[in-house]
Amino acid sequence: MPRVFVQGAPVDSYPPLAPEARRGSVRRITEAGEEVLHKPCRDVTEFGPDLAALIDDMFVTMYAAEGAGLAANQVGVDLRLFVYDCPDDDGIRHVGHIANPVLDPLPPTARRLLDEGEGCLSVPGAVMDVPRPDRAVVRGQDKDGHPLVIEGTGYFARCLAHETDHVHGHVYLDRLSRRDRKEALRQVAVRREDVFARRTARAEALGRS
Repeated sequence: MPRVFVQGAPVDSYPPLAPEARRGSVRRITEAGEEVLHKPCRDVTEFGPDLAALIDDMFVTMYAAEGAGLAANQVGVDLRLFVYDCPDDDGIRHVGHIANPVLDPLPPTARRLLDEGEGCLSVPGAVMDVPRPDRAVVRGQDKDGHPLVIEGTGYFARCLAHETDHVHGHVYLDRLSRRDRKEALRQVAVRREDVFARRTARAEALGRS
């Protein structure tokens, strides 16, 4: 079975970093509490070089922050768009982007919730258990406006659900109890500086600081 899927399609080989990252520049990642993260994003209606350039920047920003996914509002852009480079539970790598993502509702018989650790680049340093379905199907468009369907299981399904939440103006803190949210913010206070130092060093190593 292929070990890498790009835009939902199997490929024979793929570089360690998506080619988009070579063209992009690292942007600042927004943090929980900033308005752009807490309101629904606008639909992508213009497909072309500006959108492709944003995707390039988002890929290299995600890699500099050692993330598995990144939504446009996490770089301060109010658009329904995210990128990802994420493994599933079988070790198969999934790489791509999707504009205007919509999660298919799963029938109750197909929903199995997994309560596993989840982090967010906009909540730097915190990892908390968040229940998510172990399967996700997301429909949207690619950077050229063509229809796109991405399916994921396990950790990749978690990534797809997490990033789709972002375009609706939700961060994973919104899914936590008051007590767990307080613990997540405590983790941020302790770890944030170390997280940012690693991101800076990683951006420099990528030559995209």
